[in-house]
Amino acid sequence: MAQRGSYAKGIAKREEILTVALELVASQGFRRTSIKDIADAVGLTQAGLLHYFDSKDDLWVEVLRRRDDSDAATNWDAADPGELLAAIVRHNVSVPGLVQMFVNLSAAAATDPDHPAHAYFQERYDRTRRDLSADFRAMQQDGRLRTDVDAEELTSVLLAVSDGMQIQWLFDPSRDMARHVELVTRLAIAQAAPAV
Repeated sequence: MAQRGSYAKGIAKREEILTVALELVASQGFRRTSIKDIADAVGLTQAGLLHYFDSKDDLWVEVLRRRDDSDAATNWDAADPGELLAAIVRHNVSVPGLVQMFVNLSAAAATDPDHPAHAYFQERYDRTRRDLSADFRAMQQDGRLRTDVDAEELTSVLLAVSDGMQIQWLFDPSRDMARHVELVTRLAIAQAAPAV
């Protein structure tokens, strides 16, 4: 019985750590949030905090997963996958620290297959590409998207625009990330020009 209580307490503490880490990174930035900051906020030592995770990078990956879960639970009120992606990107302006984390970890994971975030990003891109492509194909069947546009290629381009605009936005916060995502979607939805 004590084991069950101890296990439940461990799960609750891990959840608390993830919630606090997400809030701290979102509010004060990825580079300005240390393991010590998170440990202090949840009443643990740094070693005690890392007891709940395989490594510091594993903690960061779990924070990104928590962010993804939060985004997935949000009702974005979007009519199509392009609008959905633009709405999420628009929301990201309010959490610049999480954008910093995403950009930093995705670059590290992309260049090092042994990085703890590599599998997370690979799975995330595979899932997102699959889901958005299916939604775009449904739009093509409904006549809401040009049929001469490959749904998977459109999804890849939208993800590239989204990710690239996040980097540009970190350099220049006056850049409107969502507007660029919406532009690509509008171009894909536009009717093909009549042959001359």
